[in-house]
Amino acid sequence: MLRILVSGVNGQLGSELKELLAKEETFDVSYLSRAELPLEKTEIIRTILSSYKPDIIIHSAAYTAVDKAESEIELADKVNHLASKEIAYYCKSKDCKLISISTDYVFDGNSSIALKENAEVDPINIYGKTKLLGEKAIEREYPDAIIIRTSWVYSTYGNNFVKTMIRLMSEREEISVINDQIGSPTYARDLAKAILKIIKLDKWVGGIFHYSNDGEISWYEFAEEIKKIKGFSTKINPIPTSSYPTPAKRPKFSLLDKSKIQDTYNVDVPFWKDSLKEMINLLK
Repeated sequence: MLRILVSGVNGQLGSELKELLAKEETFDVSYLSRAELPLEKTEIIRTILSSYKPDIIIHSAAYTAVDKAESEIELADKVNHLASKEIAYYCKSKDCKLISISTDYVFDGNSSIALKENAEVDPINIYGKTKLLGEKAIEREYPDAIIIRTSWVYSTYGNNFVKTMIRLMSEREEISVINDQIGSPTYARDLAKAILKIIKLDKWVGGIFHYSNDGEISWYEFAEEIKKIKGFSTKINPIPTSSYPTPAKRPKFSLLDKSKIQDTYNVDVPFWKDSLKEMINLLK
């Protein structure tokens, strides 16, 4: 029986993975929370992992407070960078497969075409910088690892843009949403299904892969579709990023090209509207 370890079980992706893996009878799965695998305590990570003896680690835990990272640089670096290095070192030394989750924030946002895995990286905030350092550490320590960059993640679990929009639209007659940041959302369940398919396949191709839902939209268009599905009458005002300053800069364009992961692993990449409708229907 394949022993799988999932970090970040209480996160959006970790929660979706737990729900899907619970239906699988051929896996022995351990789910670790932040308390059970404290990534900031890098000196004990290998010891903790050794006690589980996993065959595959799905590393979905991360420091994801993008704005707070600007003032908690050391903590973000430990969790996103140094902990990833420790996990990759463990996997290499124990012949354990590794799937690690990264982000579109490794890009500067200046592209105008969908970003391939070999596109130039140049993060513009601390979160993106620490995630990129984590990627590079994994590549150095364990080149056979799979790194999946994703974007705009949402789920029925946890806090996210979709839930926030539903709450605001139910409370207010008018809201404002940024319309000049372009990308594609990712329903965490779709990503979890893609990861599960990779694990089940009798092939393993390491490297960096991109995964998000299909389509190209702004946050404003995302909000408009949420409004349409829920039947709200809230007025949504499109505003530029400059009208909503945040401690951390966001890339203006981070649409990911998914052709590599589709060609390599034949995973499904549903259209963003279909996945959004599916997720919102589960909230009822």
